[in-house]
Amino acid sequence: MKKNWLSYMLVSALLSGALTSCSDSFLDLKDPNHFTNENFWQDKADAESALAAAYSPIKYQMNGYYGAFDGWLNLNSRGDDIFTILNEEASMWDIATFQNSATTGNDPYGALYAGIQRANIVLRYIDQVPASGITESDRAMIKDEALTLRAYQYFLLVNNYGDVPLRLVPSNEDDPNKTSSPEAEIWQQIEKDLTDAINDGNLPETRPAEQKGRIEQGAAIAILGKVYATQHKYKEAKETLKGLIDSSYSPFGTSGKRYRLMENFVDNFTTANENNAESVFELQYSSDGDMSWGNEGGISLGSSLAQFVGPAKSGGWAKLMPSAFLVSEFTTETRGSKPTVLVPDLDKDGNPQYNEDGTQKMKEIANPDKTAEPNSKYDKRIYASMFFTPEEYGDWVTEENGWYDGKFYGGLFTMDDLWTGNASKMAGGAPIFNVSQASGAQIGKFLLKKYTAHYVKSKSADNMGNVEGRANNVRIIRFAEVLLLYAEACTKEADKDGANWALNEIRQRAGLPEKEFQQPELMKEIEHQCLLEFFGEGHRFDDLKRWYTTPQIQMILKGNDKQGAYNFREKHKYFPIPAGELNNSSVEQNKFWK
Repeated sequence: MKKNWLSYMLVSALLSGALTSCSDSFLDLKDPNHFTNENFWQDKADAESALAAAYSPIKYQMNGYYGAFDGWLNLNSRGDDIFTILNEEASMWDIATFQNSATTGNDPYGALYAGIQRANIVLRYIDQVPASGITESDRAMIKDEALTLRAYQYFLLVNNYGDVPLRLVPSNEDDPNKTSSPEAEIWQQIEKDLTDAINDGNLPETRPAEQKGRIEQGAAIAILGKVYATQHKYKEAKETLKGLIDSSYSPFGTSGKRYRLMENFVDNFTTANENNAESVFELQYSSDGDMSWGNEGGISLGSSLAQFVGPAKSGGWAKLMPSAFLVSEFTTETRGSKPTVLVPDLDKDGNPQYNEDGTQKMKEIANPDKTAEPNSKYDKRIYASMFFTPEEYGDWVTEENGWYDGKFYGGLFTMDDLWTGNASKMAGGAPIFNVSQASGAQIGKFLLKKYTAHYVKSKSADNMGNVEGRANNVRIIRFAEVLLLYAEACTKEADKDGANWALNEIRQRAGLPEKEFQQPELMKEIEHQCLLEFFGEGHRFDDLKRWYTTPQIQMILKGNDKQGAYNFREKHKYFPIPAGELNNSSVEQNKFWK
């Protein structure tokens, strides 16, 4: 399934070079062994190959926006839900502690413009495909897919850099000295591209298995809703997201429409349940190809997230950990009383004991048949998000005989194994997880679990050499985000009922009791649910940017013991435009970093 669509990526490097940098003299050679604008655009397969190239810069295994290095590390390390381990990556440490500069690390700026360039190529040349080679409906669908990809990559640019150049045609047809456009102009173009793609009605509501991962109508609408919310256009966000929810979402516990929340939260982060009913936009990875460290040049189609975030004991590099603040938020609310059963009260030799009236003595114990699903003490998402030992925190479930497929195979590691394996990496510091118990506070042990290969039965599950682990897709937009953005928009528009409905959909899946929040309480609960729902998915820092001013963000980061919090300034809400880009263009550094 993945290989069919991803195989188009094999021509991405050749295609992007041939269609963007060929001189007129080269094109005049008409060499049939090279892609040119004259010999390439022959049929639908050519157009889809060009379109696939526009996806690549987002998903590059290493340096794409969602790639493991530096993309995923930088997305997560700026948030207060993550603790960055010292002495791992110098550039990540600088960004995590707000000490970065225009020369720090591998920046996504250039990759995003590569994606925009490729989308512009599709939009410019697809009409050259003759009618004999493509249906008009397919041509229209590919155009709208390219518009959505261009809009999404401009959204990532403007949200991370502010003013940036607006390029709507291939670079060989554009002004090479173009300077940055104001943010407002970029936002306007993003809205136009998405609105056009949605209103055209050419994007499918769902796709067949061999096309999974490609933009659908729901993805375009969800992106537009997020674009509105990011600009605080909450009326428009509410209307847009409500339309998507009403037309395509089945409330939790039911089915029948395109989208629904998965019953088990962990199903959003394993290979067994890719492209599921909760997935709105998902980047496709595969174990096919070389196990090389690169950007599909070799060709490597796999993901390396598990390698970067997995525990050292399982072959990972464990560059990130949960923060103490995150753990405290996960353990604030419990799911109710402990499930128990009555059993005979036996003496030390195993003999039954009796009361004075002759009846057998009984005692109440935790039900031995209860497991983490669905009768655990805490929010169910904690068990899919972090490695820890539940019974150390008064929970009545165990760690299922050890991690790494321990539930079914007896377990390859205990939590103590994983923690000991990480001990040498923590020499430069680690969070102190104080989880309050009836007996007082105790220091706990937590490691990041989300996007590790914990579901693989292997002692080196997180090593890049593990075939299944590197095939795991990355979920960029889940319907949970649609619901929480909708709750936020409803709150800002004083629609208490709409906000509570969406919040309780999320709470119900987490195993938390339904609650009715009053208007003043809603945003606090939305922030709390966003933190727990998207921990380790790179949302937290952007959420803080959307909700708070710079002084407020700094106060929050300080209060939550975020590394480098005292360094945080207005400019750190954005990345600087990389020095290499400034040296090769007429673009000026954005106003925050001048």
